[in-house]
Order: sequence, then structure tokens, then C-alpha cells
Amino acid sequence: MMKDLEKAKELLLSGAYTCVLCRDKEIVTSRLRGVKPLVAWYETKQNLNGYSAADKVVGKATAFLYVLLEVKAVYAGVISRSAFQVLDKYNVKIKYGELVDNIINRQGDGICPFEFAVLGIENPTTAYEAILKKMREMNITI
Repeated sequence: MMKDLEKAKELLLSGAYTCVLCRDKEIVTSRLRGVKPLVAWYETKQNLNGYSAADKVVGKATAFLYVLLEVKAVYAGVISRSAFQVLDKYNVKIKYGELVDNIINRQGDGICPFEFAVLGIENPTTAYEAILKKMREMNITI
């Protein structure tokens, strides 16, 4: 598993992708930003069980999506404390570059809207519904 995580991290840090998942010789990548690639994979029922993921930014919403996708390990360039707690609670191995209180929005003037949308949520399925609702509110499509 750690070999997969290191490979995913290496591919992520190459700069070509926003998100990389590896399991043995299988590699899944995305250039989509935010929660979009994870929601797309979950919606299409892509089997990512047992994969290791590397992602630039992991907030609580993203952490819940990784739990739903049943990944086994996550490397995050930046991870929020609440995301760390979610992954830890569901026994997902975690490595990270920087641990922060909250993920900041792209404007840099507040908390990420998806992190905010799942703030008080502790259930992955409930979090997924909140993420979809926030995507609709923000007119974000996959």
C-alpha cells in the first residue's frame, strides 16, 4: 500500500494532475479541481476500493468522498484538521505536507464552501448529499 501511495504522490508532484490514485499497476488520474473528480468517480461507481490517493488539497468534504470511494491511504499536500479526523476515524492511512485549521476558498477570503457545507456532518452519506447540494447551488457540473 505504501508503494502505491508513494507512486501516487510522485505523479501528483510531477504537476500534471490534481488527483492521482494507484493500486498495483493501475493508475487513475484527474486534472479536475476541487471535489469534481471524486464526485464523478463516485457517481459512475468507479471501483477505487483499496487504492491509494494523492491530492493537492484535502478538506473534510474530500475526506468523506475518499471514505465513500473506499480508498486505503491518502497523501495530501494540504489537509484540514477535520479532514484528518474523518480519514483517521475510517482507518484511512494519512500522509500530508501541511496540516491547517481549515481549507481556504479560492478567493482567499474565507473557508472553502465545501468544507463549510459539511462542517457539522459526521456521516459520509449525509456529507455526500450536502456536497451535491452545494454543487447545485454553485452551478458546478462535472
